[in-house]
Amino acid sequence: MSTTASDASSAPRPGDPLVALASLLGVPDAVDSVRKAVDRVYGHRVMRRRSNEVTSEAALRAARGSAALSGTDWALEEVRRRSDFGSEAEARTVGAALRLNAEAGQLLSVWAQSPLRVLARLHLVAAGGTGIPDETVGRPRLAGEPVAETPGAEVAGPLAELPLPDADEVAGRLDGLSRLVLATSAVPALVTAAVVHGELLALRPFGSYNGLVARAAERIVLVGSGLDPKSICPAEVGHAELGRAAYAAAFDGYLSGTPDGMTAWITHCGRAVELGVRESTAVCEALQRGAA
Repeated sequence: MSTTASDASSAPRPGDPLVALASLLGVPDAVDSVRKAVDRVYGHRVMRRRSNEVTSEAALRAARGSAALSGTDWALEEVRRRSDFGSEAEARTVGAALRLNAEAGQLLSVWAQSPLRVLARLHLVAAGGTGIPDETVGRPRLAGEPVAETPGAEVAGPLAELPLPDADEVAGRLDGLSRLVLATSAVPALVTAAVVHGELLALRPFGSYNGLVARAAERIVLVGSGLDPKSICPAEVGHAELGRAAYAAAFDGYLSGTPDGMTAWITHCGRAVELGVRESTAVCEALQRGAA
């Protein structure tokens, strides 16, 4: 599949709810840069014969990166070798990230019909079997219910310190996000993915693992749009490489809602995808040399 052709068919049309974001100064350049980077890795000769191996390795590295952003920064080889992910809080976070990446590819068709069903499923996959009360798993939090990104562990940082929207606001904004996603097929994938990611981080709609769910939803948009159909461009790797401080600073731009702030967030997400492309390109080169 030509990713250029696929994403070109998603050029913004007047009337799309996110068309204004797609037109912000700097955003079209970021969209174009991401598309070219993705096309380059898809054109690598290894992708013709061993794309499944690249996909599997990208999923592992994406899970490692997403867990790091949620406060569990394990070495890649530790993630690769471990088999027990239920023994303590950090291990449960890594296990949740791995399960989410395995599940995301199964939810693409459902996302196109009901994003809220997918978000509920993602949280169920992340939190199920981790000791979290069953009645809170797979549904938005109710009034007064607490939120912890990593249950059983203290995760410090700017994202953990943000005020929580109340349950009524969460319900209303989730419904709005769903309608927005279903109405914006003509907006470039990077823009939609960045907004989905940012809005879920802002809402923290579940009692746990909201960052993991937000990044898995970003992945679903990028894959389901046709931009990255084989899921080999792990934005989570790039977000982790750019660092939690830069992630939080860019997210402040999203929260501001200003044109400059939204541009900063979308372009940050674009840079994360490009770094994910670089990671998978290195995997392709290693496979070609017989080193992986």
